[in-house]
Amino acid sequence: MSQILTLAAPPGGLAAPDLARLRSALEALGAVPGTPDWLAPGEAADLPFTGLAADQAMEAARHALAGAAIDLYAQPAEGRRKSLLLADMDSTIVASETLDELAAYAGLKEKIAEITRRSMNGELDFRQALIERVGMLQGLGTEALDRTWAETRITPGAAALVATMRAHGAHCAIVSGGFTFFTGRVAEKLGFHAHYSNTLLVADGKLTGKVAEPILDRDAKLATLKRLAAELRLPLSAALTVGDGANDLAMIQAAGLGVAFRAKPVVAAAARARVDHTDLRTLLFFQGYRATEILPG
Repeated sequence: MSQILTLAAPPGGLAAPDLARLRSALEALGAVPGTPDWLAPGEAADLPFTGLAADQAMEAARHALAGAAIDLYAQPAEGRRKSLLLADMDSTIVASETLDELAAYAGLKEKIAEITRRSMNGELDFRQALIERVGMLQGLGTEALDRTWAETRITPGAAALVATMRAHGAHCAIVSGGFTFFTGRVAEKLGFHAHYSNTLLVADGKLTGKVAEPILDRDAKLATLKRLAAELRLPLSAALTVGDGANDLAMIQAAGLGVAFRAKPVVAAAARARVDHTDLRTLLFFQGYRATEILPG
């Protein structure tokens, strides 16, 4: 079966010698590499090959390129482009953890951020950690939500990812353990078709310290993936999922292309596809999009 090994680096970070080292590494394992195809000169390239399993190729490539700021992924050549994008929001589509940033206005950022870190690395139950963190914000004025949103920054490449996949017919949605206040605004800004997340309860202009049930957790993210795929009459192999935390892992592992994006150690260790060095445009390169096809968003 024909396979593709895709490489992506920061602009200017990928060169012909990198591809030559990869060809040698694959040939040493009995693979037959083809001619490299540059998706973006100096930034991303496809290397076709036969005669070797995708996981073996990735292992060989990571060894050959050890220490280089290059992300890579190997997969069958057929079916690379996905028709469903389901993305986590915090530390994925946006560059921050919005709950941690919100906590700063209560003077609790460091305390809550530590709980977030442990929860996202799978050390704490997500549901209980969320209830605990939201409870600590009881009485915080809702103006803190607006101030947090004003300071929230979109992750580089996110706008291009959504715009390009949507232009090619993909359904794009956010699924987040965060809050509708933020996911709705991010979805509108970037053009996601839908967003699914938790709802902070408010009374008299202040947070009550409660979150509405049911809480959207790891199992709910996976259920959302399966539901959307069924509604769109797509196999899970046609889905792309991306996230960074332990509550994303089930949907990452279930999708045809599941990507751990600058992820927590427990997630990075368990995901086949990782993006550690580049931005979210790499998810387009993994699907075979050329730089000339990528929209700015």
